[in-house]
Amino acid sequence: MKRFFTAAASFLVCFLCLTGPSRATGQELTVIMKSPPMHLNNAVTSSTQTIQIATQLFASPLRYDLDWNPEPYLASSWSFSEDKKSLTLHLVPDAVFHDGKPVTSEDVAFSIMAIKANHPFKTMFEPVEAVDTPDPHTAVIRLSKPHPAILLCLAPPLCPIIPKHVYGDGQDVRTHPANSAPVGSGPFRFVEMKAGEYVILEKNPQFFIKGRPTLDRVIFRFVKDPSGCMMAMSKGEAQLFPLVENTRNIARLEREAHLAVTSKGYEGIGAHNWLEFNLRRPELADVRVRKAVNYAIDRAFIINKLHGGLSTPSTGPLIPASPFYEKAVETYPLDIGKARALLDEAGYKPGKDGVRFALTLDFEPGLPEQQKMVAEYLKSQLRKVGIDVRLHASPDWSSWAERVSNGTHDMTLAITFSWGDPVIGTHRSYMSGNIRKGVAYSNMSGYSNGRVDALLEQAGQEMGPAKRAALYKEFQKIVADEAPIAYLNVIPYYTVYDKRLQNVVTSIWGPLSPMDTVSFK
Repeated sequence: MKRFFTAAASFLVCFLCLTGPSRATGQELTVIMKSPPMHLNNAVTSSTQTIQIATQLFASPLRYDLDWNPEPYLASSWSFSEDKKSLTLHLVPDAVFHDGKPVTSEDVAFSIMAIKANHPFKTMFEPVEAVDTPDPHTAVIRLSKPHPAILLCLAPPLCPIIPKHVYGDGQDVRTHPANSAPVGSGPFRFVEMKAGEYVILEKNPQFFIKGRPTLDRVIFRFVKDPSGCMMAMSKGEAQLFPLVENTRNIARLEREAHLAVTSKGYEGIGAHNWLEFNLRRPELADVRVRKAVNYAIDRAFIINKLHGGLSTPSTGPLIPASPFYEKAVETYPLDIGKARALLDEAGYKPGKDGVRFALTLDFEPGLPEQQKMVAEYLKSQLRKVGIDVRLHASPDWSSWAERVSNGTHDMTLAITFSWGDPVIGTHRSYMSGNIRKGVAYSNMSGYSNGRVDALLEQAGQEMGPAKRAALYKEFQKIVADEAPIAYLNVIPYYTVYDKRLQNVVTSIWGPLSPMDTVSFK
C-alpha cells in the first residue's frame, strides 16, 4: 500500500508540473530543472538555475565552441593592445533589446561594471578599471594588469549584457524588479514565470543573428521530485534534462530508446565535490586534524559504491581536465592507523566512549548522491577515528548558503565549479581577500596563506601558459599539503535529451549556453 501511494504521489507531482501553461504550436522545447531560480539575472549570481534560463534571455560579447575557441556574439571582433592591458570590442551594429532599443557600448560598459560590483566571483573582473565607449559600437575594456581569462569572462554564463536604460535607474541591480521579468537581447524573450513551477520564453523575432533561433518556444519546468523528472523524460513530456548527476538515473535513462545521454559540454564548468573545513574552529585550525580526516576517507568507496563508478577522483584544487592540473601533489590514501596517530599527536586523545571531539557536517540539499549519501558515509567513517560527526540538514540551498558562508558550521560538503579558468572559479576559494562573510563559495574555510595569495596574484596576470602552469603547480602543492579542503571527486554531470533534438551540445558550457541553434529534426 505504501508503495502504491508513493507511486501515486510521484505521478501527481509530474502531472501537476506538466499541465501548467497551455501548449503552443511550432517547435516547442520543454526543459526539466530540479529546482527553480531565485531570479533570472546572472549578472549578480553564479547559480546554474539562473544561468540556464538567463543565457537564453541575455546575449554576451563572446561565446565559446567545444574546443575552447572564442566566437563572435554581440562582439563581431576584438583585439588586445600590445601591453595586453586593454581589450577593444567591436559590436554588431543591428542588435536590439527585446523592447526594441539598440544595444550599445554604453550597455556593455554598464553591464561589466555592474557584474564587477555585484557578482560573487570577485576575481573575475577585478582587474577591470573602466570601460570606455568612444562610439556606440566600440567598447574598450581598460585593465590594471593583463588578464589571461578576460575573454572567457565575457562568455554567456558570466557576462550578460543587461540594458542600462532598465537597470540604470538607481535601484539595486541585485534586487531590481526586472530580474523577475528581464529585457535582454538574447535569442528568446520572457513571457511568464510562475514561482516554483515554470518559466516560459518565446522566440525573439528581432534576434541579431539571422535565421535564429529555430525553436518557437522554450518552457523550463521545475520538478523537485526525482521520480517526476524521470517520468517526464520517459514519457516524452519533456525533451531536455541537463545537469543530471544521479548515476542511477543516468543508467536508467540510457536504456530509453528515444533518449540520448552525454557527458559532453561540461568542460567549462568543472564540478568538484569536496569537504571544506572551517579553519576558525580550533580543532580544524590544526593541519594534523585536517590530514587525519583526509586519511580516514575511502574515496574509492565513494566513487565506486556511492556513485556507481561514474564519478572520478579529485586530488587538488584543479580538476584533471584543467590544462594547469598537477598530479604530483600530496594525496591521502585510506589509512585509519595514520589518521588516529595524527589525532593523538595533535593532543586529541579518545575518551572512554572512544570520542575525541564532535564536529557538525553540513551538506547541500537536493543532490543526495553527491551530498547527503556522502555525508552519511563520512559520519560513520570518521567515527572510526574518534570524531563524532553530527549532520546538519538545511531545508533549502539558501539556508545552507547563509549558514556556511557566515562560518556558523564546522565542516561542509560543497559542489564548486572551476568555470574554465582558475582566475574565475578557483582563486575565490583560496585567496585571503576572498574571505567574504555572507558570500557562498568564496573562501568559506577562512584559509589564508601569503605565498598562495602571491602565486594566484601572479598567475592571474601571467599571459604565458607555461609560466602560469609553473605558478599553479606550486599553488596546488601547497594547498594539497595544508589541506583546508578534503578533495573527494569530480562530479559526473550528464545531459539527457530526446534524440530528435539537434545541436544540443555546442559549447564548453553545455546547457548553460544559448540555445539559438537547437532544433527538432
